[in-house]
Amino acid sequence: MIQLGDIRIHLINDGDTLVDPGGMFGLVPRALWSKYFEPTPQHLLPAIEMCLLVQVGDQNIVIDTGLGNKLDEKRRAIWHLARPKGGLLEGLARVGLQPEDIHYVIDTHLHADHAAGNTYFGEDGQSILPTFPNAEYVVQRREYEDAMQPNERTAATYHPINYQPLLESGQMRLLEGDTEIASGVWGIVTRGHTPGHMSILFQSDNQYALFTCDLSSYAVHFEKLGWMTAYDVEPLHTLENKRRWQKWALEHDALLIFPHEPKRYAGKLTHDERGGLVVLPIDEPFV
Repeated sequence: MIQLGDIRIHLINDGDTLVDPGGMFGLVPRALWSKYFEPTPQHLLPAIEMCLLVQVGDQNIVIDTGLGNKLDEKRRAIWHLARPKGGLLEGLARVGLQPEDIHYVIDTHLHADHAAGNTYFGEDGQSILPTFPNAEYVVQRREYEDAMQPNERTAATYHPINYQPLLESGQMRLLEGDTEIASGVWGIVTRGHTPGHMSILFQSDNQYALFTCDLSSYAVHFEKLGWMTAYDVEPLHTLENKRRWQKWALEHDALLIFPHEPKRYAGKLTHDERGGLVVLPIDEPFV
């Protein structure tokens, strides 16, 4: 567990996946990114599905819900999904929580690998039910609007069954820009990956952390301004937002948490012996 003043953060891995290097690194040549990751014989890279349990006072907050339990066998195979310790719900159970105990769910954005766990199929196999029945779900309005009107590039990852029923039932609230969702827990718009993408800022007792989400999917994306995924629909916004948050992380000695990094999933940004930027990992196990 990570303790920041009154805020407790638990790291939960919803699953291990394998992804295409072209998606994760875009224009970055293999000769460069392969210094950080060795692909499998099938030329794929490891990625985790990071979710957070955040506790502030008596409030339990889930940030991102991963791939969920609605995937059929074909889609599980596409993701190469493995869950040796179970997914998000099993992680919550290990700290003594059931879905009914969650007060807020923060969707950083609505891509399927971050929001599919919002809902599940009922016993009839067709009805869509909220995974967290007592929670208020929140997401940026711009993100929701884009997700409801996908284009040829984004349609494969935006699936209304993950979020539309929640808004229609009144369980989802749409945010209008940077918002303090709970005491010391802020949803901050960091556009680039999508126009309505959020990172989550934590601050308590002069201690700081940032869940970058897909502002930097891997730690190396945060270190290097010009490295970003091919999934970013506004890559130049990603670049400039990383520049801003690099400066912030150094000034505040902030802990950084990354959504898909299988090695350095949390760490602090500092300068190396040559003056470059590097994320030094902390030894923080998953629950």
